[in-house]
Amino acid sequence: MGIREVVSADGAGIVYRVSGPEGGRPLVLLHGWAGNLRNWGVAGEELARRFRVIAVDLRGHGYSDAPESGYDDPKNWAADVAAVLAAEGVETGAVLLGWSYGGIVLSDYLAVNGTGAVAGVVYCGSQAGIGRGVPGAEPGPAMQKAIPDVFEESAGKAMRGFAAFGSANTGTARDKGGDAQRLFGGSLSTAPRVRKALFYRTVDNTAMLRALDVPVLVLHGTADPVVPIDNGRYIAEAAADVRTSYWDGAQHGLFIEDPDRFVTEVTAFVESLD
Repeated sequence: MGIREVVSADGAGIVYRVSGPEGGRPLVLLHGWAGNLRNWGVAGEELARRFRVIAVDLRGHGYSDAPESGYDDPKNWAADVAAVLAAEGVETGAVLLGWSYGGIVLSDYLAVNGTGAVAGVVYCGSQAGIGRGVPGAEPGPAMQKAIPDVFEESAGKAMRGFAAFGSANTGTARDKGGDAQRLFGGSLSTAPRVRKALFYRTVDNTAMLRALDVPVLVLHGTADPVVPIDNGRYIAEAAADVRTSYWDGAQHGLFIEDPDRFVTEVTAFVESLD
């Protein structure tokens, strides 16, 4: 158990952390834009009590390599996830859980590799595609307000841009300050060029969603200002075997806002799979 690294198809080093019982069902956690594998906090720790949790630093984030280009190629994202699964000897039964941009990454993986290694999929405050005019990929008001400052080299402008998210990632509870600073710090430590490159790509994974032959869980806050709930509903309408949990009044970081509920709902879904 611990921190590991694997080399993806294009040579990029992808760092990930494994925790939980060796024989547990693999649960792959894919964080969001400008995040890292530490985003999951106590929810990730609780899930690791029962499952073999594999938390990934996406390319360009955390301790993974940050290539100069290639962020617009779905095959690279797909290869990263495939490399991690292969390194861990996971050939079947995995559950992929994507938060925010992580949902696009897992969708890229499924579009390229199919579901042979996958038993189920969780989209949390997420969407499956990205780009202007792509259905189910409309940015929320907090994201629109944050751009373009979050792409700036200027630290002051970048901090102002990320401040536009407000309490989106933590909810309004007053005891989330430590979590808020951890997520905020991780965002600022993601290279500005990477933050920008992730947004300037276009991919529509609707066909993949419609062809999915594994169960899907959609978790989404009704008041999410970063990824609108309509994006989550789009996934739910496109996929065949879907379970939904729409959290009334909740925002973007559900696993921070209410980790107990998040862990309970994810656990119930995972344990219902064949």
